[in-house]
Amino acid sequence: MYANKEYSSSIMDNSGTIRIGDVNYDFPIMMGTESEGAIDLRTLRSKSGYIAFDEGYGNTGSCESSITFINGEKGILRHRGYPIEQLAERSSFLETAYLIMYGQLPNMVTLSAYKRNILSNATLDAKMYPLFEGFHKDSHPMAMLSAIVNSLCTYHSEYATNSRKLDLEHFDAASSILMSKARSIAAMSYRKKMGLPMMESDSNKSYAEDFLHMMFSKQGMPYEDTCGASKALDLFFLLHADHEQNCSTSTVRMVASSGANLFASISAGISALWGPSHGGANMAVIEMLEAIHASGDDGSGFIEAAKSGQAKLMGFGHRVYKNYDPRAKILGKSAVSVLEKIGVNDPLLDIARRLERAALEDDYFIKRKLYPNVDFYSGIILKAIGIPVDFFTVMFALGRIPGWMANWKEIAENPKSRIHRPRQIYIGENERNFIKLEKRK
Repeated sequence: MYANKEYSSSIMDNSGTIRIGDVNYDFPIMMGTESEGAIDLRTLRSKSGYIAFDEGYGNTGSCESSITFINGEKGILRHRGYPIEQLAERSSFLETAYLIMYGQLPNMVTLSAYKRNILSNATLDAKMYPLFEGFHKDSHPMAMLSAIVNSLCTYHSEYATNSRKLDLEHFDAASSILMSKARSIAAMSYRKKMGLPMMESDSNKSYAEDFLHMMFSKQGMPYEDTCGASKALDLFFLLHADHEQNCSTSTVRMVASSGANLFASISAGISALWGPSHGGANMAVIEMLEAIHASGDDGSGFIEAAKSGQAKLMGFGHRVYKNYDPRAKILGKSAVSVLEKIGVNDPLLDIARRLERAALEDDYFIKRKLYPNVDFYSGIILKAIGIPVDFFTVMFALGRIPGWMANWKEIAENPKSRIHRPRQIYIGENERNFIKLEKRK
């Protein structure tokens, strides 16, 4: 495996000054390789007694990372320096996963070995099957995924020691196990819900095709991809592989900073992704499009309702992007292609295209920088492939696992890594004396 090249931000000759009362405090200015500037406030409290308040961390750099670069104003997304547009066109999910985790594109021999390691690790320990039976039939698949991924550390304890040094030495094996078995867990969760028996993996198939095989095959009727569904799903996974310090990735780094093993840290990331403001957004888009279609609207009326504040437009705008999300551009083209190959004439796609045109041409959306994001088209593609809506976030999680593991690895490899411990501004009661129970009113 390639070793990561070491990068670090540079310290500028000039400094930033914060004035509190009559006192000036100087702090170094840091500069990233893409000219992202930051004021290094790590000594703010020790120098002044104050802390910086930034609710939601929207303007706080929580770490130095060499994995992913985003410029939201220009709509740029790069993994290890490679533009997402080039990776989407020329790479595959597993090749991009390797790039994200190890820092370099693999050569042919390395990529072949990497694929073999992952594709041959899909089989779950037979002792894990009762875990699925223990869940209620209506259990949410994200709850099952998070819980059973966490349980992997009990079946592969040699790779989950909670010793940062040992876990890092076993990263190659542990990451291959996690990448592969997460698919099996997701597929088994679906089959339990549908009352179907477990379907064994076929390591001769591609990563995405094998997942669809495990998900949808029936006894005597193996799943056959005749319309490019596995290629579309591979692209979906690739476009979700990493996205800088979002909620779930920051959660993985937070948990990893305590020294927690890879499986436990990824399980925490899955739980963070579950939230409707994060990984559940693509479900909300489909629900919105279905509601528009059910009302008999072609999308025009909904656009006007959204502009007047009477309707909520899902899948538009992004916490980081103030331009068109580059992943949405790629998925928009893929959605048209997938539906054409499958032979589905989905009216939701027509409504989606109409909403997209409005966002690109209507001054209301342009002024507010409300462009389609990755969630806008991803749900249409997953729906066309046959993925149930309540499994959409699971698909997101399967794609994001490489990015989470790469961020865990950065924490584990950093000898200066400290446990994450944010401060707070306390706004509760001042000191008060305890009152005995019989004297309380």
